[in-house]
Amino acid sequence: LQQNWAGQAQRRGYIVVIPAAPEGRLFFEDGARLFPAFLDQLLAAYPIRDRKFHIAGMSNGGLSAFFLAAAHPKYFTSVTGFPGYLPGATPEGIAALRGMCIHMHVGELDTGWRQTMEEQASEFRAKGFTVDISVEKGQSHVMSTLMGDGAARLFDEIEKAPQGCGK
Repeated sequence: LQQNWAGQAQRRGYIVVIPAAPEGRLFFEDGARLFPAFLDQLLAAYPIRDRKFHIAGMSNGGLSAFFLAAAHPKYFTSVTGFPGYLPGATPEGIAALRGMCIHMHVGELDTGWRQTMEEQASEFRAKGFTVDISVEKGQSHVMSTLMGDGAARLFDEIEKAPQGCGK
């Protein structure tokens, strides 16, 4: 929360929610049973613009963000992984992301994740999706370029969603 979200969220007036997966199970494994009830609770409690969320996550959180966006697409307008991608991508899962703004960040030195993310970004683009992928120079799996003031880039991407995801 502190390294990627708090500063910019406070400056821009965002509410950031970071759920912990139940019983230590990742959301893309079997922790997703909390959804969509959890999202409905947030919609009832907070004034969410257009009643849609922006979902994002780092590493396993990035995998979970893509998984949840594909599983419950009516709730999301954008999905961001830093790094992150849709694990076990099926045609149905990929199709569910249509219309969302997709943002992917991966470290230049994070070779395994980088290859998978670049391949998936290409697949999404071939299907007509809007995908921004950023290879962060000199970075490995945890990218300092997206921490502190660098987190402004994550919020700038989120703020493009209502205008249609364009650069």
